[in-house]
Amino acid sequence: MKVVLDTNVFVSGVFFSGPPFEILSAWRDGRLQLVVSAEILDEDRRVGERLESGYSGISFSPVLLPVALHSEVVVAPALPGPVCDDRTDDKFFACAIAAGCSAIVSGDKHLHQVGEYRGVKVDRPREFFESSTQEGARP
Repeated sequence: MKVVLDTNVFVSGVFFSGPPFEILSAWRDGRLQLVVSAEILDEDRRVGERLESGYSGISFSPVLLPVALHSEVVVAPALPGPVCDDRTDDKFFACAIAAGCSAIVSGDKHLHQVGEYRGVKVDRPREFFESSTQEGARP
């Protein structure tokens, strides 16, 4: 299964336990494929740099290289018009559509207000993890 992770889910999975961590573990174990675009990687990098500058001992940069190397990286053309109230979140839908993904995993309220766009559903991390592991299904 291919999936796009919002930056907040990715960062949470790197630093904390819980569903975001379990989703990243499923990716590391080869049970799901992460899909990213240059725009998403750039946002992940910017957030990581803010974390590094605000907290001593945190090194987020080394985490991004494996993501860039072992995820499907797509060129995501801009959407024909605004989808989210926060236009900066449109990149997640653009990436998912370009890759043929059916899910974005996010806790972002702007993405959840949209809910679904062009066959791409927005799931919260817990919902995604639980639904993808029920009845023997794996993420």
